[in-house]
Amino acid sequence: MAPIEGQKGIVTMSTPHADVSVLSPVAGADDEATPCDPKPEIEQASAYQVALGQLDRVAAFMHLDEGIHRSLRSCQRELIVHFPVQMDDGHIRIFTGFRVHHNMTKGPTKGGLRYHPSVTLDECRALAMWMTWKCALMNLPYGGAKGGVIVDPATLSPRELEKMTRRYATEISPFIGPERDIPAPDVGTNAQVMAWIMDTYSMHRGYSVPAIVTGKPVQIGGTHGREQATGLGVTYVTRALLKQRCGRSLDGVTVAIQGFGNVGSWTARTMYERGARVVAVSDKSGGVYNARGLDPRYLQQHLKEHGSLSDYPGADAISNQELLALAVDVLVPAALEGQLTRQNAAQVRATVVAEAANGPTTPEADEILADKGVLVIPDIICNAGGVVVSYFEWVQSLQAFFWDEGEVRRQMERTLLDNLEVAVGTTTRHSCDLRTAAYMIAIRRIEEALLLRGFYP
Repeated sequence: MAPIEGQKGIVTMSTPHADVSVLSPVAGADDEATPCDPKPEIEQASAYQVALGQLDRVAAFMHLDEGIHRSLRSCQRELIVHFPVQMDDGHIRIFTGFRVHHNMTKGPTKGGLRYHPSVTLDECRALAMWMTWKCALMNLPYGGAKGGVIVDPATLSPRELEKMTRRYATEISPFIGPERDIPAPDVGTNAQVMAWIMDTYSMHRGYSVPAIVTGKPVQIGGTHGREQATGLGVTYVTRALLKQRCGRSLDGVTVAIQGFGNVGSWTARTMYERGARVVAVSDKSGGVYNARGLDPRYLQQHLKEHGSLSDYPGADAISNQELLALAVDVLVPAALEGQLTRQNAAQVRATVVAEAANGPTTPEADEILADKGVLVIPDIICNAGGVVVSYFEWVQSLQAFFWDEGEVRRQMERTLLDNLEVAVGTTTRHSCDLRTAAYMIAIRRIEEALLLRGFYP
């Protein structure tokens, strides 16, 4: 393949920041990822610093108005909550959770809820910011949001997990609403968690409010096709760029995937079904490699039975860092942010990096990969299928009028590829990389909406 191009209730509003198994695998999210811990020991990059750095770089490139730039660097609202939950043995445990709204210029905010021990306010700020760009790029009437609780959900019983979720939903209820902020699943959460949040919010209101969350079960207003949407979208976008840039289909293309939760597993499966040869996958326990290819269906069965990919028969053990350096056509980082850094980017031998995770590549790594001729498909294009279908679910829940899965897939593919075409055209007109082009489009759309609305009061 030829090279191709605090305290409970603490809220801050419009304040610039300094630069700074109980659960099955995630069952669908706006911007979900799979834990692939630990993060590289060689660098503990701040996701928020990466997000700000990306914005600053593009703002300078496009000569963005200084005031607009400052506004977009800030999150409009931030909530920190500390709340008690009575555990099964009777003792009281205090949990800390967050909810961040980055920008509401184009509509209510949208973003996932993450249950993970490493959740921080800065991480939520970064992920909310990335959601703003993603929604604007896809022309959805949303701004970006993110939230989470500092917890390892695997350490909780089903009852404890439900109680914690319902109490967290109650604590953030003044911040969320079907016309204000719509949560969704992410790392460590799934459709069941969304069902508990929907029920809790509905009990507070006295009637059912299915549009309060997306990624919920179909039986209570979810949409068909939501679970596989992000991974399938990664496949659609990658296939389109392979065809455009080097005249290839997915048939025979070698793929390595870091992360094998919802996004990684569905990316593996949908690429495999379209002829790709998935040679390596990994999860937090490590990875497996077979040059002849792996069948994602058997991998999922092994993971379900054994809880990890280790000791998978017919494959060699491989670390997450070794996976990132494999000589493959397509590398798919589908784990947490900050995986490709200035320390390991030079070892990447893939032709294409398809960012199924949010923020997996630091700005320094971007420069190294560009010098190597690696095409990076940025996260706000590559993994946008999840939020696109979440938008469809939200609309269906508001209208109580539901689509079949075929219609969901057709509309998702059209939305993704139409906006991909706009971004590719921008790379030509402005002689820039795909990430810069995608950010320029998103930022211009937000800037236009902001200027049209004006500044209150």
